[in-house]
Amino acid sequence: MKVVCGLGNPGRRYARTRHNVGFMAVETFARPMEPSWTERWSARVARVSFRGQDLLLVEPQTFMNLSGEAVGPVVRFHRVPVADLLVVHDDADLPLGRVLVRAGGGDGGHKGVRSVMDGVGSADFARVRVGIGRPADAAGEGLTDHVLSGFSEDERESLDAALKKAAVGIQEWAVGGVPRAQNRVNRRDRPVRTPSCPERADPPGPPDRKEDA
Repeated sequence: MKVVCGLGNPGRRYARTRHNVGFMAVETFARPMEPSWTERWSARVARVSFRGQDLLLVEPQTFMNLSGEAVGPVVRFHRVPVADLLVVHDDADLPLGRVLVRAGGGDGGHKGVRSVMDGVGSADFARVRVGIGRPADAAGEGLTDHVLSGFSEDERESLDAALKKAAVGIQEWAVGGVPRAQNRVNRRDRPVRTPSCPERADPPGPPDRKEDA
């Protein structure tokens, strides 16, 4: 079994805020499978099968800063190696719409990720980082207000694209691990290059001559 954990805050008040894109991404991935969610280990959990892989989806209901209090018991109960844990979370250091898959690393100042690290006793789990952007003046309390804010109408298209991309990252990680997910998700789409000068057309041939009557 592998565990896919989305991070967020419980309750309707936070349902569509930036801090909850981890929940949103996991639900985007799971929607076609119509999972049956239950509550256990202070989390919403659902078991699904994807391309022959048995996955346990987890959404901690402990509030973000205590996410590890839910994830730790899940991982220990099912004896899941840390290599088989994927955490999906928001990242203010990435612009809205950008999604990156990484293996291990620090918490990047994200208290939910830090809590998971403490809860499972390791930082070596895989992550899907979903960009939510950071206003230029957002620091301290300003950043807190930002991550707990909703998305504007102008941001909806970028958000939807990011959630779909994060869902692809979950799919690829489930069947092929971090390298496969990185190969599909981390690459930026290259813009179509316009030639610096127009291609030269073939010179026109001699005009058609009319045969003498």
